[in-house]
Amino acid sequence: MNTKEDKYLKKLGVKIKALREERGLDQKAFAFDCEIGRTQLHMIENGKTNPRLLTLMKIANALEISLAKLVDIV
Repeated sequence: MNTKEDKYLKKLGVKIKALREERGLDQKAFAFDCEIGRTQLHMIENGKTNPRLLTLMKIANALEISLAKLVDIV
């Protein structure tokens, strides 16, 4: 990945983590709600992986926000 993509994935991860923490959920509980592995969630929140669209849809659904709002990084 290039630097621009790395920066985006890092910002996305920070946003997901912040939204999760606002709801008072730990990684394990939230990963369960999203039907993904805790390790995968950890990697996403730390910008270390490029999540698939289906995974992002699951995360947005668990956060009760639209996918568009989730991926909109200013």
